[in-house]
Amino acid sequence: MRIQKIFLILALSLVSFFSVEAQSRYAIINTKYILDKIPEYKEADKKLKALGDQWQQEIDQKQLNLDKMYKNYEAEQFMLSEDLKKKREDELFLKEKELRDLQKKRFGYEGDLFKERQKLVKPIQDKVYNAVQKMAAARSYDFILDKSEGITIIFADPKLDKSDDVLKELGINN
Repeated sequence: MRIQKIFLILALSLVSFFSVEAQSRYAIINTKYILDKIPEYKEADKKLKALGDQWQQEIDQKQLNLDKMYKNYEAEQFMLSEDLKKKREDELFLKEKELRDLQKKRFGYEGDLFKERQKLVKPIQDKVYNAVQKMAAARSYDFILDKSEGITIIFADPKLDKSDDVLKELGINN
């Protein structure tokens, strides 16, 4: 009798465990794949790359000018008076600071490129996020994993990947 009770309790525990497990629903998506399929994202990414390249060329040109100024100073420093040396060193220091400030302004945290990315890409990312939320609510998913970056998934059954469903929710056919 005692063994039957233990067996019954164990059986009920297993049934309740598996029923709780069965209730947990999840899906996997790849936001990089999704974003790459969205024409507006491709266009925004192209614009950002062009801006980044343009600003990098501007910085590279200023760096070349600064390098040239340093070479000229090194070649002439022995012929300069202390006052002129000091003046040229101050000028070099100022130009170097301007260059670092420009790099920070263009590419630093909350710099021009960051702001431009926020303006062009964030609305698209928000649209994807809303589509994911809508799909998750409609299909009763408890959680959705993104396998594109940051999360390491050793194995995922391809049928769990709902990236194409998100694209359909966005009205994009792949």
